[in-house]
Amino acid sequence: MKIRSNSAWRERLAAPLTWHYAGFTVLLLLVIGLAVRFALDWAAISGRSTDAMQSKQFQLKALDLETVPLRGLDKRVDETRNQIKAFYSKRIPPNYSAIGTRIGELQIKAGVRLSRVQYTQGLPGSDVTEISMDAGISGAYPQIMRFVNSLERDQTFFVVRAMSLTGQQGGLVNLRLRVSTWLRPSDVPSGLAPTPAPGENSPPSPQTFPGKEGL
Repeated sequence: MKIRSNSAWRERLAAPLTWHYAGFTVLLLLVIGLAVRFALDWAAISGRSTDAMQSKQFQLKALDLETVPLRGLDKRVDETRNQIKAFYSKRIPPNYSAIGTRIGELQIKAGVRLSRVQYTQGLPGSDVTEISMDAGISGAYPQIMRFVNSLERDQTFFVVRAMSLTGQQGGLVNLRLRVSTWLRPSDVPSGLAPTPAPGENSPPSPQTFPGKEGL
């Protein structure tokens, strides 16, 4: 009986159909394995692609936000240039003598007296050059404050750099005043002394405007 069973088993193993079943099973297992591997690889690639896409979208959004301030920059530059030109035409003195003329008008209107007026020149600039006026001013305190306020609010661009008390007699106050304005380089006259650095003495020889001595 045992011999017959072994013989039948050998016959089944030797049968072509048995090997077909075995080969099909092996192929099926290989196909299933490859399908599982492909699915895992596809999931990994898809995940990386999604992450990369999100990263690119974030970078594009950040770049878009960075370029927002640059939009319309050419128009803003033109507007700024026009504003600068308008400022120069309205508030920068048209020539050197206009400085003394305007200061003289404000002096008379405020009721003060200027003396020992000296004009100096700052470092030349590409667009404008600073012109400084150093002078003594005397008058009643309210008159002096009226004169200083009129300088600061005037259409001509004046900047009060320094103001110090030098004496007082009765109701009169004596101050030392330093005021700056600006001229276009082509309007600056030759021969102006350089403006002294802070702490240095004023130049010994005053520069006055024609017809404005003793402002």
